[in-house]
Amino acid sequence: MRTGWADTERHDLRLDEQAPYAARRRAALSGRFPGERLVIPSGNLKTRSNDDSYPFRPYSGYVHMTGDQARDGALVLEPRADGGHDAYCYQLPRDSRDNDEFWTGATAELWMGRRRSLAESELVLGLPCRDVRTVAADLADASGAPTRIVRGIDPSLEAAVTTDEERDDELEEALSGLRLVKDDWEIAELRKAVDSTVRGFTDAIGELSGAIASSERWIEGTFFRRARLEGKAVGYGSICAAGEHATIMHWTDNDGPVRPGELLLFDAGVETHTLYTADVTRTLPISGTFSPLQRKVYDAVYEAQEAGMATVKPGAAYRDFHEASQRHLAARLVEWGFVEGPADRAYELGLQRRFTMAGTGHMLGLDVHDCAQARNEEYVGGVLEPGMVLTVEPGLYFQPDDLTVPEEWRGIGVRIEDDLVVTDDGHENLSAGLPRSADEVEEWMARVAG
Repeated sequence: MRTGWADTERHDLRLDEQAPYAARRRAALSGRFPGERLVIPSGNLKTRSNDDSYPFRPYSGYVHMTGDQARDGALVLEPRADGGHDAYCYQLPRDSRDNDEFWTGATAELWMGRRRSLAESELVLGLPCRDVRTVAADLADASGAPTRIVRGIDPSLEAAVTTDEERDDELEEALSGLRLVKDDWEIAELRKAVDSTVRGFTDAIGELSGAIASSERWIEGTFFRRARLEGKAVGYGSICAAGEHATIMHWTDNDGPVRPGELLLFDAGVETHTLYTADVTRTLPISGTFSPLQRKVYDAVYEAQEAGMATVKPGAAYRDFHEASQRHLAARLVEWGFVEGPADRAYELGLQRRFTMAGTGHMLGLDVHDCAQARNEEYVGGVLEPGMVLTVEPGLYFQPDDLTVPEEWRGIGVRIEDDLVVTDDGHENLSAGLPRSADEVEEWMARVAG
């Protein structure tokens, strides 16, 4: 087993197009923590059962700072005397053929597939790369500079350093906050994700007759095929919720019937090969035409989304789009007699939340709920800037067992969600390729639905 192997080192690799952007991100992070050592792990495989693992997904902060997706790695920013940092990417090197490591053990290339060599990774990432098996010793031998690490990603690396939990949390906040404003390369990746998602929605609706003949899983599988063909996978568990399942915010079992006359709430996103994800929702009449009541609810959500999207522009408070959408839905619920008015009072008391349930959107990027660890004053308490990418997704959900609404309303769930990038003078709807108004949806389904 140790002899007869060809040299497969690749010398034709080029610097990845993301590398210059990642270098600028590292420089921004360095500027926040002068004189401190920063450790950002990529993460490890998670066991599903016995020797079977879940598909690996690296920590988003590591990906953002390196452009790399390798498991069991780490980015270390070592402080310099001038206040800057030297960056090193620690990775598993290729297995040696001089011993048994390449065909035995949990990381063996013969079982798990070829890895890049350290020299190859240096070419691609534009970073000095080191053997991750030495990282614990390197950190122990390093100078007495204070160290921060992102916790909860790699227990073995955490055990190798002495840090303070509060200061470590500040590092994670900074990594999350640095993703709030996307650079041009990231916006291009998100555009790819959304464009693939639009095609995936069209695929799924084109095969709607297959879902009617089987279940929600047909929709899920059809969309997943597009995600795998054009991207890495789906960015989150697809929600293919027909009938009363549409009232469940995170319905991912996708095993229910798809019946004409009911609604299908379809929430899905393609994740690109670089791990940027779209997040789009449409609610569709399975028969191709909304009933009068379904259209009434749909139009209310559409108008609420229009009101929210109109506020998305530079300098606006992040919360503006949520407030505009929620106020519109509160007014409709008062008008229909489901909550006590006046509408302003209902909104201030949050009475509409029984039927709107969630917030009206979130940041989008490497994570479907991106930047979640950013400081509150930078995110939900902050203002919008050009380059931010967010979703606007109001909804109304009338639970099947809610006795406060007439029986014919029960089991109706509607959500409309689009992905917006803030521009210098307003916003661009990246997912505008999918119809939104009730008339447009019906025309689209008549054209593509099988």
